Amino acid sequence: QVQLAESGGGLVRVGGSLRLSCVVSGRTDTPYAMGWFRQAPAKEREFVAGIYWNGAIINFADSAEARFTISIDNAKNTVYLQIDSLKPEDTAVYYCAATPSRVGPFRSAREYDFWGRGTQVTVSS
Repeated sequence: QVQLAESGGGLVRVGGSLRLSCVVSGRTDTPYAMGWFRQAPAKEREFVAGIYWNGAIINFADSAEARFTISIDNAKNTVYLQIDSLKPEDTAVYYCAATPSRVGPFRSAREYDFWGRGTQVTVSS
């Protein structure tokens, strides 16, 4: 079992940046695939980016563009999502997810076993 705790969200103006953090606690000796998802009001939860515990990038959503950067600090058991040039359409609750599975592609929410509670990102114009 692992617990995930996101932080770093907030109210940001268009064009600003945020770095979201996801602290992983509990059983951290197991290599995981980690993912960031987001869910806007009245929309389905969508994949943003994924990374393996060893730092290898899994993939980014087609819509992620170059504005999103995912990284991991194993010493801190923390996964980050950097979002630059924020747009109003980035407004959503951002969730961190984990799975011990080694079989991907890890782009669907149903592939993940553990979830954080999310952090709200609001982009104002």
